[in-house]
Amino acid sequence: MHPNMKEMMRQAQLLQNKLNKLQEELKHRTVEVTVGGGMVKAVANGKPEIVSITIEKEVVDPEDVEMLQDLVVAAVNEALERARQMMEDEMSKLTGGLKIPGFF
Repeated sequence: MHPNMKEMMRQAQLLQNKLNKLQEELKHRTVEVTVGGGMVKAVANGKPEIVSITIEKEVVDPEDVEMLQDLVVAAVNEALERARQMMEDEMSKLTGGLKIPGFF
């Protein structure tokens, strides 16, 4: 094997190892989103997955379930988007902006 090819493969393996380590670390980092003036809070990790939802009892109105549902959906979607952005930002730092399939 050509020496340059060996070095490229070594560099690729090092990057792969760093990416795997970062993905593992991001599973433990969280982002938090509140909507409705703090009535609904969603926390997501860097997998990304929702790890908790908090709903203040004041927003629970049996006559207006749709509003609560909308707040929960908004909080979850925003938390997942922020988690994805956190992942992309961290991956971009590691890869110098290079998009690597399977990591985003």
